[in-house]
Amino acid sequence: MNSTPSTAAARRFYPLEQADFLKLEQAASLKGLLQPFKGKGALTQWASQCHRLRDELIELAQRRVLAQANAYPFRLLPVELAQQTTGAGTTFLRWRKPDRSAMGVALWQGLIGSAATPEALTDDLYAMEVQRIAINMQISLLHTLGRQAQECAAKVAQAHAVYLRRRGDPPALGPPH
Repeated sequence: MNSTPSTAAARRFYPLEQADFLKLEQAASLKGLLQPFKGKGALTQWASQCHRLRDELIELAQRRVLAQANAYPFRLLPVELAQQTTGAGTTFLRWRKPDRSAMGVALWQGLIGSAATPEALTDDLYAMEVQRIAINMQISLLHTLGRQAQECAAKVAQAHAVYLRRRGDPPALGPPH
């Protein structure tokens, strides 16, 4: 089975390419993770970098993926690709009905399986789903790494306070960076 349109003229959706990611800060790497973090400051800074990169990736998804998914002919379908902001404060791509009455990958599966969906769009819809899965994973990982780094920084600050008490040092105005 062919997973991409056989001709460029038939293609209506263009997945992200490496060049799109290279424009992002710290493009497609975990630069900074494997280093000897020596204090709260370095951890807090790395957490901020993870969250900044997550936000840039969400913006890229909005600008490049959702813009295509919301254009003709996809906007005529009974299911759309949309963004959903979670309670944790991050944004993912989800399939949903335009009236928001249902959401989830089962809608995409139904769309692909429906005889009403034009055969000419199935390759593009498959490419969109693969893109959605991958970009959601990347957003999730960056969000989790940033959150874990923040939690680690808080634990380092607690450890530093205990250490200072043991030494009999007066409490500092703030933990070391």
